[in-house]
Amino acid sequence: MPIPDYQTLMLPLLQFAADGKDHTTREAVEVLAAEFQLTAAERTELLASGQQAIFNNRVGWANSYLKKAGLLESPRRGALRIAARGRQVVGDKPTRIDVKYLERFREFIEFRDASRNNRELTRAH
Repeated sequence: MPIPDYQTLMLPLLQFAADGKDHTTREAVEVLAAEFQLTAAERTELLASGQQAIFNNRVGWANSYLKKAGLLESPRRGALRIAARGRQVVGDKPTRIDVKYLERFREFIEFRDASRNNRELTRAH
């Protein structure tokens, strides 16, 4: 099994946080790596930059996107916790959470649109 992409990690990450406790990102990485039965080699495979493990990076992106949609919150640096909206989503029992799913939340659309506008402004200069 290849290393899951960040969108595939969104629902398991939200479910991991559904206990309502504060968790470290490192803890989330460990639990999700075990859930996806990643090998030691897959867990340590680096991005092309050689600066970060691919899996850690993808968990980070999933975390960021879930925060932008208001499903997770960050009680402190390197930590995550489920937000009220996230509890509601878990209760709805979705089969998958991905970017398309997150588009139902105004905050996520604003984040995405702002990111697109910033890229366009950068290209224009």
